[in-house]
Amino acid sequence: MRSMWKGAISFGLVMIPIKLYAATEQKDIAFRQVHREDGGRIRFRRVCSIDGEEVPYEDVAKGYELSTGEMVVLTDEDMADLPLPSTRSIDVLHFLPAEQLDPILLNRSYFVEPEAAGARAYVLLRDALDRSGKVALAQVALRQRESLATLRTRDGLLVLETLLWPDEIRTPDFAFLDDDIEVRSQELKMAASLIDSMTADFDPDEYHDHYREALQELVNAKVEGRELVQPEAATEPSETTSLADALKASLAAAREEPRQAAGEVTAEVAGPRRAIGGGTKSRTAGGRAGGGTRGAGTKADGKTAGTGGAKGRATKASDAQAQPKSTGRAAAKRPAKESGDTPPTPSRSRRRAS
Repeated sequence: MRSMWKGAISFGLVMIPIKLYAATEQKDIAFRQVHREDGGRIRFRRVCSIDGEEVPYEDVAKGYELSTGEMVVLTDEDMADLPLPSTRSIDVLHFLPAEQLDPILLNRSYFVEPEAAGARAYVLLRDALDRSGKVALAQVALRQRESLATLRTRDGLLVLETLLWPDEIRTPDFAFLDDDIEVRSQELKMAASLIDSMTADFDPDEYHDHYREALQELVNAKVEGRELVQPEAATEPSETTSLADALKASLAAAREEPRQAAGEVTAEVAGPRRAIGGGTKSRTAGGRAGGGTRGAGTKADGKTAGTGGAKGRATKASDAQAQPKSTGRAAAKRPAKESGDTPPTPSRSRRRAS
């Protein structure tokens, strides 16, 4: 990484020389504006609206337009004369608990690296901040813009986070805020239950920019001259009649996910048992294994029960060949059930096996 700013942290009478590095980067796929017919890049020219001539970059200045339409021109020399005492220093104003900061004020983050001469003072400030559990409120000027900032610790580093000024936060003006909207206690309880069932620890590695990945795949497909497989469209949620119905359906879906996951694990474990039981065990043992497997399938999913029953009957048929003829005739007298029938309970299987 390349440093984008050099200066010092002013901490009382202590000066800590440091460098700043951008801590984040916006990852996106950059496109050029091109001519559709031949792919030629579109160029933009700086043209004066008065004389129509192209203006070189060194002749471009800053202009502030008045309400009358008149323009006030400011040069780089004018801007250089403005007072910016924090141009090359991060002035620590005071310290405060981190929870007092509204996250809406946070703007950009920067890693702070100490110069060799200030490493000891840097570590002292870092460890003192870490022990106190507080953050330092500072003032700094970056790119000719002065702003508030905080210094906090993260992974052994000091991190500078610039803040927006309070008057840069818009005041919300929405009509519904003045309405007296009633929320039923039952709906509130269901919403609280839904929040509890969907609560999990945050792991940022589990989340990805799916749109950027799909866009990159589209570009790669164009480069390689192959067809792009269109992914299936997401199923649209069914319309609900009321807020309570939506909460009930959401809560049921949230509770069903861990059950389905547990059912999949049970089916994976039960599958080898059924195969081994059908090939080596007696008919009684095979029936018990099949019945136990069908029970696990029923808990996981109603559709799995029919499949489990069919597999259990296949196991009985294969085991019946290894049994005496009387047992085989008794099994033949029983009518075969269709695969969609409800599987018998384990107790009924044991009576038939005996």
